[in-house]
This record gives sequence, structure tokens and C-alpha cells, in this order.
Amino acid sequence: MTLTKRNLVLRICEDTGLVQQHVFDIVQRTFDHIIKALAKGEKVELRNFGIFEVRLRKARLGRNPSAPEIKVPIPERSVVRFKAGKEMRVAVRKLAPKLATKPSTQPPKG
Repeated sequence: MTLTKRNLVLRICEDTGLVQQHVFDIVQRTFDHIIKALAKGEKVELRNFGIFEVRLRKARLGRNPSAPEIKVPIPERSVVRFKAGKEMRVAVRKLAPKLATKPSTQPPKG
């Protein structure tokens, strides 16, 4: 299951008893402030959740998959990097045994 913004708002409403529209506005404003900070090149640090920061990817040469002999210049650009906080890393590590026991959804190779 994917946690969407709507699902997040509904869960917060259930936990707090607040009106959906108010919670939606708060969540949206939070995201807007994060985006604005990153657009200015600022680091966003949310304790126990993670750190968002803007990194510059160097220019490089890529390949066209349909014509691998042709090199395509890819210009440098800014990308957002996320580093998970300690609590998130610990919680996600607990998934490893559960994920390993799930059957593969990919067809067998051969």
C-alpha cells in the first residue's frame, strides 16, 4: 500500500479529531515550506525523520538505449537527496526478514 497525502490527512484526523480541511492545509503548508527551502538551496533537517538537501550532479555523457554507439551529453543539474533519520532506519531494517519471506513477483529467469 502507498501512503498518499490524502491517507496521511485522514490518519491525522482520526488521531487528533481535527477537521480534514485544517489538517490538509497544515500538511500542504509543511510541504510548501520544505519545497521553498530546498529551492533556495537550504538543508531541511527533521529530527528522527531525515535530512533533505540539494546536491549538484556533475555533467556527464550518457547513451541512447536505442543507439548505444551515440553519446549524449547530460548537463549538470540539481537533485534532492534524502538521508533517513535514525528512527526511520531502525524501523525499516525490521522489514528485511518480512520482505525476504514474500514470494517474488518477477517471473523466473531462464
